[in-house]
Amino acid sequence: MVPDSATPPSARPYPPPRRSATEVPEDYALLRAEEPVAAVTLPSGDRGHLVSRYEDVRAVLADPRCSRAATVAPEAPKLTAVPFDAGGLFTMDPPEHTRLRGLVARAFTPRRVERMRPRLEELAGELADAMAAGDGAEGGSTDLNAAFAFPFPMAVICELLGVPFADRERFRTWSDAVLSLTAHPPEEMLRHKQALLAYLADLVADKRRAPGTDLLSALVGVRDEEGGPGERELLVLAMTLLVAGHETTVGVLGTSVLTLLRQPERLGLVPDGEEATAALVEELLRLNPIGDGGPLRVTTAPVEVAGRVLPPNSAVIASVCSANRDGSRYTDPDRFDPDRTGDPAQPPHLAFGHGPHYCLGAPLARAELAVALRVLAGRFPALRLAVPVEAVTMHRGLLVNRLTELPVRWD
Repeated sequence: MVPDSATPPSARPYPPPRRSATEVPEDYALLRAEEPVAAVTLPSGDRGHLVSRYEDVRAVLADPRCSRAATVAPEAPKLTAVPFDAGGLFTMDPPEHTRLRGLVARAFTPRRVERMRPRLEELAGELADAMAAGDGAEGGSTDLNAAFAFPFPMAVICELLGVPFADRERFRTWSDAVLSLTAHPPEEMLRHKQALLAYLADLVADKRRAPGTDLLSALVGVRDEEGGPGERELLVLAMTLLVAGHETTVGVLGTSVLTLLRQPERLGLVPDGEEATAALVEELLRLNPIGDGGPLRVTTAPVEVAGRVLPPNSAVIASVCSANRDGSRYTDPDRFDPDRTGDPAQPPHLAFGHGPHYCLGAPLARAELAVALRVLAGRFPALRLAVPVEAVTMHRGLLVNRLTELPVRWD
């Protein structure tokens, strides 16, 4: 074991740079081979540790000593100048996290999501109809991000929560600020977060006056009738569900379509059968991570990772992006292989995390991706990139990976 005091004084910037939208940061391969626990400088300016190997990432994600709740302690190192709020799903540990998660878990079970599938297909079909009709397009071309990848997950989460879809452009602005690493100055991040919370407070008041059948109305009922969660906790939970409930799928849907359009068969790779489509979705999730790193954790006790002992109050980022490309766990890890999921020698990807913070919305995200790909392949079998792949860029400075645009054409 090597104590953390042996960490070299130099630290890499986090997140590591990407050369292009289609390439993961090349630093990860080097770190897995030579420095599996690397010293990094976080966007806040604080020091942290980046963990890059599959087994180490998985261990950190499951280790209760690598705490989410500790990230909001006053003395804790911070990821950004405006960290996530205390009292939310991203900043709690069990048992408090388990209690809060249980309030909304029923809305995201595989059985509940399966009952939602016809509505998902209807929403995706309506957006495909608008694309085919030339709504906002010229000569069979459009920005798929604006026409489909953004409004589809946004419509789903708005309907589920009971939030007006008409306000989606305001949510986009607010979400970008909430998920900013370096894309927005701190004062702007704080201003937009406060505006979103104020909007949700007004919406909660509306639900109290006229409750509906949506999830937010149900949460307000639990708050008022059973005494929990607290009012601030309710607003932070609503913000978390709204932002995480669409931003992650928006990003992965765009990058997944880009992955398919770079293959010779393009959307012809999307199969008809549900089982084969599910396998395709899993490989796309492995290759197209939600973000280059993961939510920050702070150690509450000494933790040994890859032979290095991290002392208490150490910031740790377990890089799911790197873990899902680990050549010691995956055969030819950078290759797109839809049949990989059926190989028992290949471990499950970590796109949705691992352990108690495993993504609550994973069943819904999987269903949205499967439905979206099937609808696009059915309606636009000749879909192709309208620009050279080198011209496609990724937003910089956000916690999530999201393409700036995805220009496409079809016949």
